Amino acid sequence: MKFGRVVSRFWFYFRTGYSTYFTFLLGYVSTLVTVYYLAIKNMPEILDLFPHFSTFIVVGTLIGVPMATVVGWLHLKRTPAWTAEMDISAEANPYNYRLYPGYWKEVFTPLYLELLRHDRKLLTANNLLTPEDEKTISELEQKLETLISGSHVGKPRRKWV
Repeated sequence: MKFGRVVSRFWFYFRTGYSTYFTFLLGYVSTLVTVYYLAIKNMPEILDLFPHFSTFIVVGTLIGVPMATVVGWLHLKRTPAWTAEMDISAEANPYNYRLYPGYWKEVFTPLYLELLRHDRKLLTANNLLTPEDEKTISELEQKLETLISGSHVGKPRRKWV
């Protein structure tokens, strides 16, 4: 594996682990500590409700987790933000213009190419192949061959090596 690729993979794994797990846990604990010791400790009326930090953690978790879950659900299901994020991911994903490695490249796409070629033979033998059909089949055949060779089809926003 090339050094740049190894570094890029390491960087991705680091960002994923840090942002998903470390930052989440530190942010959660930091918020609980900050709210309790800087806000609740200075308000005697609320301090009566939460005389101990552990009580605040339990209540805060029982209220915060469902609220965060609802906000996450709303983000995914009810806002245009998630759609925009997926659009950007689709545009940036090189595999929307290339074949995924593995069975798509090794089995299914070559199978589709062979089926297309056999269909052409059957249509030709039965005099059912129109010039338009021939053109369409030739274009599809070329695209499948391009994908199998490792190149991209379509108009990606950037080209990959």
